[in-house]
Amino acid sequence: MAATSSSTTTRRTGAAKAKATKAAAPPQHTLVLLVRHGQTPTTGATLPGRAKGLHLAEAGTAQAEAVAARIAGLQNVEAVYASPLERTRETAAPIAKALGQRVKVDKGLLECEFGEWTGRKLSELNKLPEWKTVQRYPSGFRFPGGESFTEMQQRMVSTLDRLGAAHRGKTVVLVSHADPIKAAVAHALGTHLDLFQRIVVSPCSVSAILQTPTGPVVLAVNSTGDDLTKLAPS
Repeated sequence: MAATSSSTTTRRTGAAKAKATKAAAPPQHTLVLLVRHGQTPTTGATLPGRAKGLHLAEAGTAQAEAVAARIAGLQNVEAVYASPLERTRETAAPIAKALGQRVKVDKGLLECEFGEWTGRKLSELNKLPEWKTVQRYPSGFRFPGGESFTEMQQRMVSTLDRLGAAHRGKTVVLVSHADPIKAAVAHALGTHLDLFQRIVVSPCSVSAILQTPTGPVVLAVNSTGDDLTKLAPS
């Protein structure tokens, strides 16, 4: 009986040590790659917002192929997500193809809801008195009949947190739009939303955020030609 008791004790001790070792394992990080969609026929001219039917221009298609080639060199990419709009899904398609995956659509990555401003020319909008608020005090602005910048940022950050947790220890690609990406980067940097307009996010650029248990680490912003395989915290 003593031998049996000793054996049982040994097994219990071993199991306890294994459990403790597993519990002590360092938490895994998630590398989130934020890709802005490629150029469209209206880029820089209008505020398309969530209007449907806007596709990539020829230059945008070429940009999408180029960023796909850059991302294809990465290891451990587990998923590719895009907002529901055509221009983001068309940008994500060659990325997913290069990785042997399918594009997953997520509404959390949508463009800001511009409401009554949707589809209007930027040359007209920047003459409005409200435009100064958009640029200088975005945290206090809500688009008429649409979303506030604060709501957009909260939505985007929550989406990053949710998708990052779903792919812990892996790399995930999220194809979205300029303002949501800028807002997410500002949050990761600890920069107030009122300064997010100072961040540049070009068509098909890559911004990289490493999600860690102690907070986000920004590895790249508006990368348009750098070797993404070298992304690493200092």
